[in-house]
Order: sequence, then C-alpha cells, then structure tokens
Amino acid sequence: MRTFNAGKITFEYPDNWEVEKADILSNPDCIATLSKGQDNLFNAVSFPTATNLDDYKIFMEDVISDDGGVILSSDFVQIADKNAIKVHANMDTPEINFDIHTYVFIENREIYIFELRTLDVSGESEREFKNMISSLRF
Repeated sequence: MRTFNAGKITFEYPDNWEVEKADILSNPDCIATLSKGQDNLFNAVSFPTATNLDDYKIFMEDVISDDGGVILSSDFVQIADKNAIKVHANMDTPEINFDIHTYVFIENREIYIFELRTLDVSGESEREFKNMISSLRF
C-alpha cells in the first residue's frame, strides 16, 4: 500500500493504482486522480459548501437520473469514522456503459466527493476503492 496526501486528505491505495496528474484546468476542485488500467478511474474533489448530507443526497440522485443514470443503491453510511453518502449507479452512454461508486463527506463546511468509474464487473476495483475510502483521514 502507498499513501496519498493532498494536504486536506490522506488515504492509502494499492500498488496497482497509479496517481495521475489532477486535471485542475477543467476541474479546479480536483484534489486526486488515480487509475488502474484503462477500466478504472478514481477522482476526488473538494469545495466549500453550505449544504448538508440529507440535501446533497437528493441533489446527487437527481443529477445522476437527469444524466440518464440508473441508481442501483443510495444510502447513508458510516465509513472512515465519518457519516457519508454512498451511491452506486450505472451510466449507459453511446460510447460506454460503466458503473459509478461514490462516497460523499461534509467536514467543516467542505464537501468531499470520491468517485470510482469502473468497467470491472468482478468487484475487485470496488473493494479496493472501499478500502481506500476506509483509510481516509481529513
């Protein structure tokens, strides 16, 4: 395992994941981007917010549905000793069909969104993602 530290957050990640250069030009809120092969992309963003987890869960579900996604599960969870939203959705675009796994935290008026986009149907990448989030420290 390796350690990722972005100042605001720290988490452990497996050796088979690569840290990519965060695309802050098109997404200035990006704090981390990791990949595992061509089929898995992990992104983390953070920005100030006045919302709460209850309201953001509704907003996030609406955005996914409006983008044509199918929400497979959406729950409040406890992970990394914090309250969070966990959403699993499937996106089917003309180019590709993929799953999205998302964890959302709100800490000290900052929202942190961690998203895995994956084609991996084995569940291995999702387990690795959950382990990364479980090791998260703010």
